[in-house]
Amino acid sequence: MKKSLMLYLFILAILMNVFTYSFYSGEVKFAQNRYDKTTKKLRDSISLVKTQLAEADYFSLEHNENAQNYFDNSASGGKVILYEKLIPVVTEKLLDFNANPKGNPYTGQDQIGPNKFIINKVKILNHRWIIADYSNGELWGEVLLKYFVDNDDNITFEVNQTWLYQK
Repeated sequence: MKKSLMLYLFILAILMNVFTYSFYSGEVKFAQNRYDKTTKKLRDSISLVKTQLAEADYFSLEHNENAQNYFDNSASGGKVILYEKLIPVVTEKLLDFNANPKGNPYTGQDQIGPNKFIINKVKILNHRWIIADYSNGELWGEVLLKYFVDNDDNITFEVNQTWLYQK
Protein backbone atom coordinates (compact mmCIF):
# COMPACT_ATOMS: atom_id res chain seq x y z
CA MET A 1 0.00 0.00 0.00
CA LYS A 2 2.82 2.35 0.90
CA LYS A 3 4.61 1.53 -2.34
CA SER A 4 1.52 2.18 -4.48
CA LEU A 5 0.91 5.51 -2.65
CA MET A 6 4.49 6.52 -3.39
CA LEU A 7 4.04 5.43 -7.00
CA TYR A 8 0.86 7.53 -7.32
CA LEU A 9 2.57 10.54 -5.75
CA PHE A 10 5.56 10.11 -8.05
CA ILE A 11 3.32 9.88 -11.14
CA LEU A 12 1.33 12.91 -9.91
CA ALA A 13 4.57 14.91 -9.43
CA ILE A 14 5.75 13.98 -12.94
CA LEU A 15 2.39 15.02 -14.43
CA MET A 16 2.47 18.33 -12.55
CA ASN A 17 5.99 18.98 -13.81
CA VAL A 18 4.96 18.19 -17.40
CA PHE A 19 1.93 20.48 -17.23
CA THR A 20 3.93 23.24 -15.53
CA TYR A 21 6.66 22.98 -18.16
CA SER A 22 4.18 23.08 -21.06
CA PHE A 23 2.32 26.04 -19.48
CA TYR A 24 5.46 28.13 -18.98
CA SER A 25 6.95 27.25 -22.37
CA GLY A 26 3.64 28.28 -23.98
CA GLU A 27 3.67 31.51 -21.99
CA VAL A 28 7.21 32.26 -23.16
CA LYS A 29 6.19 31.62 -26.80
CA PHE A 30 3.13 33.85 -26.34
CA ALA A 31 5.23 36.65 -24.84
CA GLN A 32 7.81 36.31 -27.62
CA ASN A 33 5.10 36.48 -30.30
CA ARG A 34 3.55 39.53 -28.65
CA TYR A 35 7.00 41.16 -28.45
CA ASP A 36 7.66 40.40 -32.12
CA LYS A 37 4.27 41.82 -33.20
CA THR A 38 4.78 44.98 -31.12
CA THR A 39 8.30 45.45 -32.46
CA LYS A 40 7.05 45.04 -36.04
CA LYS A 41 4.27 47.59 -35.45
CA LEU A 42 6.73 50.05 -33.95
CA ARG A 43 9.18 49.62 -36.83
CA ASP A 44 6.35 50.13 -39.33
CA SER A 45 5.24 53.23 -37.43
CA ILE A 46 8.77 54.63 -37.37
CA SER A 47 9.12 53.95 -41.08
CA LEU A 48 5.79 55.68 -41.76
CA VAL A 49 6.78 58.71 -39.67
CA LYS A 50 10.14 58.94 -41.47
CA THR A 51 8.35 58.84 -44.83
CA GLN A 52 5.87 61.50 -43.73
CA LEU A 53 8.68 63.68 -42.42
CA ALA A 54 10.59 63.34 -45.69
CA GLU A 55 7.43 64.28 -47.60
CA ALA A 56 6.80 67.27 -45.30
CA ASP A 57 10.39 68.47 -45.67
CA TYR A 58 10.45 68.07 -49.44
CA PHE A 59 9.95 71.81 -49.86
CA SER A 60 12.67 73.09 -47.58
CA LEU A 61 16.05 74.65 -48.12
CA GLU A 62 17.62 72.03 -45.84
CA HIS A 63 16.72 69.24 -48.29
CA ASN A 64 16.85 70.99 -51.66
CA GLU A 65 20.31 70.57 -53.14
CA ASN A 66 19.58 72.77 -56.16
CA ALA A 67 18.54 75.64 -53.90
CA GLN A 68 21.62 75.09 -51.74
CA ASN A 69 23.84 75.23 -54.82
CA TYR A 70 22.34 78.64 -55.66
CA PHE A 71 24.30 80.08 -52.73
CA ASP A 72 27.60 78.56 -53.93
CA ASN A 73 29.09 81.21 -56.23
CA SER A 74 32.68 80.02 -55.82
CA ALA A 75 32.91 78.84 -59.45
CA SER A 76 32.33 82.39 -60.72
CA GLY A 77 34.74 83.93 -58.21
CA GLY A 78 31.96 84.86 -55.80
CA LYS A 79 31.56 83.80 -52.23
CA VAL A 80 29.80 80.87 -50.66
CA ILE A 81 26.84 81.43 -48.36
CA LEU A 82 26.26 78.47 -46.06
CA TYR A 83 22.56 77.67 -46.02
CA GLU A 84 22.85 76.21 -42.49
CA LYS A 85 23.83 79.66 -41.23
CA LEU A 86 21.54 81.54 -43.61
CA ILE A 87 18.29 79.93 -42.44
CA PRO A 88 18.40 81.21 -38.84
CA VAL A 89 19.63 84.65 -39.99
CA VAL A 90 16.80 85.08 -42.50
CA THR A 91 14.23 83.83 -39.98
CA GLU A 92 15.51 86.13 -37.25
CA LYS A 93 15.63 89.13 -39.60
CA LEU A 94 12.02 88.54 -40.67
CA LEU A 95 10.84 88.08 -37.06
CA ASP A 96 12.65 91.28 -36.01
CA PHE A 97 10.05 93.23 -38.00
CA ASN A 98 7.44 92.07 -35.44
CA ALA A 99 8.72 94.87 -33.16
CA ASN A 100 7.31 97.48 -35.55
CA PRO A 101 4.50 99.37 -33.72
CA LYS A 102 2.17 98.96 -36.72
CA GLY A 103 2.94 95.26 -37.03
CA ASN A 104 5.18 93.26 -39.31
CA PRO A 105 5.00 94.91 -42.77
CA TYR A 106 5.71 91.56 -44.43
CA THR A 107 2.36 90.09 -43.43
CA GLY A 108 0.82 92.17 -46.19
CA GLN A 109 -1.91 93.28 -43.77
CA ASP A 110 -2.64 96.65 -42.22
CA GLN A 111 -3.44 96.74 -38.54
CA ILE A 112 -7.08 95.81 -37.84
CA GLY A 113 -8.30 96.96 -34.44
CA PRO A 114 -5.98 97.37 -31.48
CA ASN A 115 -3.76 94.35 -32.22
CA LYS A 116 -0.99 94.36 -34.79
CA PHE A 117 -0.21 91.48 -37.14
CA ILE A 118 2.99 89.60 -36.35
CA ILE A 119 4.65 86.61 -37.95
CA ASN A 120 4.58 83.49 -35.78
CA LYS A 121 6.14 80.71 -37.86
CA VAL A 122 8.53 80.80 -40.81
CA LYS A 123 9.48 78.08 -43.29
CA ILE A 124 12.19 78.76 -45.86
CA LEU A 125 11.20 76.75 -48.90
CA ASN A 126 14.20 77.31 -51.18
CA HIS A 127 16.68 79.97 -52.29
CA ARG A 128 13.90 82.45 -53.09
CA TRP A 129 10.63 81.63 -51.28
CA ILE A 130 9.43 81.77 -47.68
CA ILE A 131 6.02 80.83 -46.33
CA ALA A 132 4.99 82.32 -43.00
CA ASP A 133 2.07 82.16 -40.61
CA TYR A 134 0.88 85.39 -39.00
CA SER A 135 -1.85 86.58 -36.66
CA ASN A 136 -3.08 89.46 -34.55
CA GLY A 137 -4.48 87.20 -31.84
CA GLU A 138 -7.94 87.05 -33.44
CA LEU A 139 -7.31 86.67 -37.16
CA TRP A 140 -4.85 84.29 -38.78
CA GLY A 141 -3.25 84.22 -42.18
CA GLU A 142 -0.38 83.05 -44.32
CA VAL A 143 1.98 84.94 -46.57
CA LEU A 144 4.27 83.89 -49.40
CA LEU A 145 7.41 86.03 -49.48
CA LYS A 146 10.37 86.42 -51.78
CA TYR A 147 13.72 87.02 -50.14
CA PHE A 148 16.98 88.20 -51.60
CA VAL A 149 20.54 88.07 -50.30
CA ASP A 150 22.85 90.61 -51.95
CA ASN A 151 26.65 90.54 -52.20
CA ASP A 152 26.98 92.43 -48.91
CA ASP A 153 24.85 89.79 -47.10
CA ASN A 154 21.93 92.22 -46.79
CA ILE A 155 18.59 90.44 -46.77
CA THR A 156 15.48 92.00 -48.28
CA PHE A 157 11.94 90.71 -48.41
CA GLU A 158 9.03 91.21 -50.77
CA VAL A 159 5.42 90.17 -50.21
CA ASN A 160 4.26 88.02 -53.10
CA GLN A 161 0.87 86.88 -51.89
CA THR A 162 -1.00 86.98 -48.59
CA TRP A 163 -4.13 85.31 -47.31
CA LEU A 164 -6.19 86.23 -44.25
CA TYR A 165 -8.58 83.53 -43.03
CA GLN A 166 -12.12 84.39 -42.02
CA LYS A 167 -13.13 84.13 -38.35
